[in-house]
Amino acid sequence: MSNGNTVVLVGNVTRDPELRFTPTGQATTTFGLAVNRRWQNRQTQEWEEATSFFDVVCWREMAENAAESLTRGSRVIVTGRLEQRSWETPEGDKRSKVEVVADEIGPSLRWATAQVTKNERRGPAEGGRPAAAPRPAAAAGTGAGGYGYDEEPF
Repeated sequence: MSNGNTVVLVGNVTRDPELRFTPTGQATTTFGLAVNRRWQNRQTQEWEEATSFFDVVCWREMAENAAESLTRGSRVIVTGRLEQRSWETPEGDKRSKVEVVADEIGPSLRWATAQVTKNERRGPAEGGRPAAAPRPAAAAGTGAGGYGYDEEPF
């Protein structure tokens, strides 16, 4: 994460996580995150607030854990990187968006408590990859998430 593209966000989940699987069986979960910023206007002394909305994507075991653990309204801390993806609609229109690809997700304990349950590490014999294994490179003709450049991912 030292490539200069690291973000840390603290916010509230805006929609229940959606767990899906790629054609190769890789789990991916997406959810929305609202990040509020509050400050006092120096001229009026009034408090002002702005909200930014982000789409968060996570993969593999973290995707399954996030889908099982998070619900709308959960306050979380997300670290990851910004990634832009592009696709073309069936009508031929080009689209792109910037998402946060999560490296870590954790509960915010500022106003809540949490109970963490550690999962068993899955090894190659059980169909999973060890946690320290590198990510596979995207296949030729596919985007970073394993989808084709000509199709809209999730």
